[in-house]
Amino acid sequence: MKIHEYQGKEILKTFNVPTPRGGVATTPAQAVKVAAKLGGSVWVVKSQIHAGGRGKGKILDPKTRQLILDGGVKVATSLEKVEQFAEKMLKNLLVTVQTGEEGKIVNRVLIEEGVNIEKEFYAGMLLDRAQSRNILMVSTEGGMEIEKVAAETPEKILKVTIDPTVGFQPYQARELAFGLGLSGTAFKNGMKFLMTLANAYEKIDASMFEINPLVLTKEGDMLALDAKVTLDDNAMYRHPDYVKLRDISEEAPLEVEASKYDLNYIKLDGNVGCMVNGAGLAMATMDIIKLAGGEPANFLDVGGGASAETTEQGFRIILGDPNVKALLINIFGGIVRCDRIANGVVQAARNIKELNVPMVVRLAGTNAEEAAEILEKSGINFMVAHSFKDAAEKVTAAIAMPE
Repeated sequence: MKIHEYQGKEILKTFNVPTPRGGVATTPAQAVKVAAKLGGSVWVVKSQIHAGGRGKGKILDPKTRQLILDGGVKVATSLEKVEQFAEKMLKNLLVTVQTGEEGKIVNRVLIEEGVNIEKEFYAGMLLDRAQSRNILMVSTEGGMEIEKVAAETPEKILKVTIDPTVGFQPYQARELAFGLGLSGTAFKNGMKFLMTLANAYEKIDASMFEINPLVLTKEGDMLALDAKVTLDDNAMYRHPDYVKLRDISEEAPLEVEASKYDLNYIKLDGNVGCMVNGAGLAMATMDIIKLAGGEPANFLDVGGGASAETTEQGFRIILGDPNVKALLINIFGGIVRCDRIANGVVQAARNIKELNVPMVVRLAGTNAEEAAEILEKSGINFMVAHSFKDAAEKVTAAIAMPE
């Protein structure tokens, strides 16, 4: 689960990870009050959306798409500027490299105190699936996209692997702090920052931390100037207080709808709707669609049961995407027999009047032959596939046919 920057920083503060002082506002007047309470003469006004690249983004009028403000993060040198920036950001569209042209509406801004920056770094923590262990990485290239650093100057990314039996160790923090070129007070504060960051990551069951930039101030302090925090959905039962941090206005409407039925749905840019049981099979299905010349419109895992109800809701969610021109159902009958799955697919198809796109069904596993017969005799125009390759070729061919 993604959360906003201000929410992530509030969590980090509870684990003594240093962050700038600040407060969130939903109106320009609130923004001025927050800035006045912080004091000082310089503040940063930061748009709060679930996407990176905000500083280089553009604030647009949501109706006319005319440019209102260049950049979703601005430095204000007066309370009047704080109010002006907040007014231009709130309720308008922020378009960044990560949002795409659709952009996201800014519903709140974070007002933070100005910081005397000496140098910017990068720090990130996530699971390395190849090693099945968490890694903590840092780079001297703070403020840049880590993907660009990895592609152009990978030697500037320093990583340590964390043994889950002993956790992140002080010698590893020293190694990373030395790698950043820190010394004296900055070295000690850098070590402390990394130790508290790793502790927070483990305690809250995070799936990713990205601190970009991590800054060294002229006073020698290390601060998380930005914080991208993603929480592991599978561990949410251990953190019921974090559930309320979810902001569904930042999520795709179809993904929100799918979550109501415990369906794992992710919208993509293609035109072949996919309904599959099992994440591995779903990934393979998307791959073979692309190999056949098609483009998957979504990832949808209906789970091991694939009942009539979940199948029907899956149909509705997939067809909620106007780009879907054909539907591929690829289900392995292991936990549930294929004939029962076929009956569920038929029942679901009959309940949905708007199901007017070509449908290719491939069922494999127990009673697959009986399932194919049920589909063929249903009176519904299913195209029954008898292999993985056959299914992908039929669905891409169906899209290519003139309407």
